[in-house]
Amino acid sequence: MKKKNLFILLGTILTIGIIVFFVFFNTNTAKNLKIGNNSTSQEIVEYILNISSYEATVQVEIESNKNNNQYSIKQEYKNPDMLSQEVLEPSNIAGVKIIKNGNQLKIENTQLNLSSIFENYEPITDNNLDLSCFIKDYQSDERANWKEEKNQIIMKVKKEQEEKTLWIDKTEGKPKKLEIKRANKNTKIYILYNEVNLNSLK
Repeated sequence: MKKKNLFILLGTILTIGIIVFFVFFNTNTAKNLKIGNNSTSQEIVEYILNISSYEATVQVEIESNKNNNQYSIKQEYKNPDMLSQEVLEPSNIAGVKIIKNGNQLKIENTQLNLSSIFENYEPITDNNLDLSCFIKDYQSDERANWKEEKNQIIMKVKKEQEEKTLWIDKTEGKPKKLEIKRANKNTKIYILYNEVNLNSLK
């Protein structure tokens, strides 16, 4: 009789465990699939604006009156106080890494094993090439807006003499291109997102 009760107890525990597992699995799967084909444009915009961390490999092109430069950069954003960018190309500056940790900025050259640290150096730590900077500007601008066009979501923000436009693939819910126009410096910056992995609070 005791063995029978023991088997019933173990069976009940096992059943509960299986139910909990499937509930947990389905909940996580639903979260992962939240942004996709069935997501509305508003949901995708909210998802982007609530990014908590991300990793991306981007192609950056900077156009000015004097020259045109292109770079391949790996970006990693962990939180507002911790982000980094590493130059992958061109080869002559490959390995240069900029790391922001709070108000501290560290510039490294991994190939030459050199580094410099700047305390409370605000102008450089506010990095315009970073997606988090676009999000910050968008959230602080009451005139910021977005629209849907040809299966893309286009988010736009203006700040002083700078205009930023972010294109998002509606199917994937991921950034594809960021364009920055600086009227005061007559400069255009194009950032193409080749690979991007996002984590959002939404």
